[in-house]
Formats: sequence, C-alpha cells, structure tokens
Amino acid sequence: MLKGMDGRRRVVTAADRAAHMAGLRVGMPLTKAQALVEDLAVYNANPDGDRDALERLAGWALQTYSPVVAADPPDGLILDITGADHLHGGEAVLLDGLIRRLSDQGIEATAAIADTWGAAHALARFVARPTVIIPPGDSAKVVRNLHAAALRLPLNLVESLCVLGFETVGDLASQPRAPLVHRFGRELSRRLDQMFGYLAEPVDPVDLPDVTEVKRVFFEPIGAPETLARYTAKLTEELCDALEARGEGARQLDLYFVRVDGRIEAIRVGTAKPVRDTARLTRLLCDKIETVDPGFGIERMRLIATLAEPLVMTQTSSHEEAGPDLASLVDILSNRIGGERIYRLTAIESDVPERSVRRTSPLTSTDNGWPAHWPRPIRLFRRPEPVLLLAALPDHPPGALTWRGARHRVVSADGPERIFGEWWKHDNETWAVRDYFRVELDTGERLWLFRNGDGEDADPDKHKWFLHGMFA
Repeated sequence: MLKGMDGRRRVVTAADRAAHMAGLRVGMPLTKAQALVEDLAVYNANPDGDRDALERLAGWALQTYSPVVAADPPDGLILDITGADHLHGGEAVLLDGLIRRLSDQGIEATAAIADTWGAAHALARFVARPTVIIPPGDSAKVVRNLHAAALRLPLNLVESLCVLGFETVGDLASQPRAPLVHRFGRELSRRLDQMFGYLAEPVDPVDLPDVTEVKRVFFEPIGAPETLARYTAKLTEELCDALEARGEGARQLDLYFVRVDGRIEAIRVGTAKPVRDTARLTRLLCDKIETVDPGFGIERMRLIATLAEPLVMTQTSSHEEAGPDLASLVDILSNRIGGERIYRLTAIESDVPERSVRRTSPLTSTDNGWPAHWPRPIRLFRRPEPVLLLAALPDHPPGALTWRGARHRVVSADGPERIFGEWWKHDNETWAVRDYFRVELDTGERLWLFRNGDGEDADPDKHKWFLHGMFA
C-alpha cells in the first residue's frame, strides 16, 4: 500500500488486490487503514516518479499501437485507435496483445474500448475483467448502471452525491442539470457531458523525445482532400531531408491533422525496412487521407517519424542484375490489411508438424527445410479435423472416409509415416504416436491424415483419425 498527502491529511493513494480484499480503498485515511489491517505494509508514494513512468509507458504505446496516445493520470492511458486497430488484427486482438505485453512486464492492467474517453475510463476500472469492448453507440446505455465514482469526480463530491441518493451515473443523468450545477458545481455537469459524448474531450498526444518531425501551420483552415494530399507531399519531402541529415530511414510515420475544434485526426503507416523515398512514403500516406474527417477545417499538420533506423546508401554495379524489390508491395499491403497478415513461413527444427513452422518477416529469405523423403501439404490446418473412416489395422490406409458430413472413397494412398511426440520437451508426449497417410479421394483431393496411436491398442479412443492438411 502507498500513502500520500491530501492537503494536510495522510491518505491511501494506491492499494494492491490483497489490500482491497481487506477493505482498504484509495482515499481512505491512513490511520483508518492501519486500524483495519494489523502490520500493514506502508510505503511512501512517489507522484513525480509515477508521472514520469506513465509518460514513458504512453510513449511506448504510441510507438506500438496508436498514433494518438496520452497519459490519463494517475494510473491510466488513453488511446485513440480509430483507423489503427486493423493494423493489429482488430480491436479484440489489439486489446489482448496490450494486456499480455503489460503483464509480461509485471503490470496488471485492465482495458476497455468505448465511444468516449470518459466511458472508456469508467469501463476499464469498473467493468473490464480484464478487457471489455462496447459496440459503437452502446456506451451511453452501459455506463448508466456504473457507480457515480466512475465520473472522475473528487472523492468528497462522490460521497456527498451518495449521501443524497445519487449512487449511479444513471441517477445523475436523469436529473435536471441546472439544480445539479447549482448544488455541486460545473465539474459534475462537465464530466457527465464528456462521458455521454455531448462535450468533446480531445486527446493531446504524448511527445516522444529525440524524434524527427516537421509541421505546417495554415493561415486559413484547409479541408479539401487534394489540398491535404499536396501538403502531405511537402511535409514528407521535408521529413526525408531531415532524416537524410541524420542518416536514418523511417520505419513508422504518424501524420496529425489538428482541426479548428481541437480534435486530432491521425493516420499511421509503417514500412518493412528503413525508407526515405519521398514518393513512396507520400503514396502510403495519401492512400489513407480519405479516412480523415477535416470537420470545419484543418489548421495544423504535423508529420513525425515515430520509428526510425539507420539507413546507409550503398552503390551497386550496373552489371549486377537486381532482384525484384518486394518492399514497396509489402508496405502497401501491410498498411491496407494489417502487418500481421503479411508474413512468410520458415521451417524450424521440430518433429511435430504444427510446431515445425513459424511466421517471419515477408522480406526474410528462407529455406524450405521440409523432409525430402516425406512431402508436406501446402495447407496445414490450424487444428486437425476429426474424420470417420474404415481402415484395416495396424498399418493399412483407409478405404473410405467421412469428412464434414460427406462420404468419400479413397482411390490411392501412401504411408504410414510414424511421428513420435517430443518427450524431451513435454512429459505428456512420452508415449504419443501418430501415423500419417497421404490419400487421394475420388473427387481428386489429396489429403494428409493421421491416426492417433500405433494402431495396436484395443482402446478405440487411442486410434482416432484426423485430417491435418491438404496437398496442392
């Protein structure tokens, strides 16, 4: 538990799960907490250190997940993932990956996706276990049942509201606004409007130290797509010149459009390798300009190389035949459908087929690595699918099979190829055995089947059949 000062009072500023289970709460007087728990471990809070750590965490999230990230003191981050979630496989994948990476660093976190900053702040702290995603337009209905403390109000104000019977957000939202403002001040009204989206709450992105950036301020707001594209090209040229002076190439660019109402529209593009080709970077950025809502006009543009790496130009001979440059194609596809969907498979050392490949960068040169004496299917299923068939035991291939409700006749087969479990890695695979067969159906499909076990065990559960892949 951490203690700090609230005016002249010593109060609890942070408490772990065990402290919460013991009845301690943030804001509780320290003397009361010590009276409730004997031999309570109390440490001095370090607000300045916590604030610096939160800023560093926000900078990491900005480089990794979204171009618009801000610290939400004292213990949160706010990310605007509009237009960025598809780069990580969708909202759910992004959220799960964020929680997992924080957990790997020893940070226990919860997260929520909602329509507004206020709603996401409340749901992350009062609902998420550890994550929750609210469909667009449903946040206002969900937050009405939350406790009044979810409104980001001072603790003494929340206590006063509860004494008067206003325990939930819905209780306050259903009341006439003027008497509430007269009694409790404008802060209550402002937080309600922010939570329900009636009042804008722009996100001011965190600034990264030592990054290359260029900006442009306009005397008159702009908004036409062709005008935005023209100034995007100018900013990209300036940025590439700045990167060249530093001997670097961009791996990730964030382009901010600051509207006259204070809202920030942002687009992010990434590259497979360091780049400072003006035309190529401009094309990647302009492909996403259609997602920008200029509102009543854009008054500022800011282009930042949030990730950059050393780039040394090399001279090549005109007699050398250059291979195809796939980097530009990879960049275009990655920024359109998500970088996690563009990859190359490379073989790794493992006897178990589903563990014998891993994803790698699409620009990495790889060798096949498959066993030359036993071909492998071009498509390997994520999970083997059960099939029903008749086969003579122990080593004969099947004569017919039923797959996905349809019966097929086997016209030719080859096998078995016996594969043992990796007993030196997993104790439960000490006696694991699979017999694989390549079979061709009367429909022309060529399948890769395996039977669990060696076929000699009398227990029928020990020799079930599965479909694991398909040949070309």
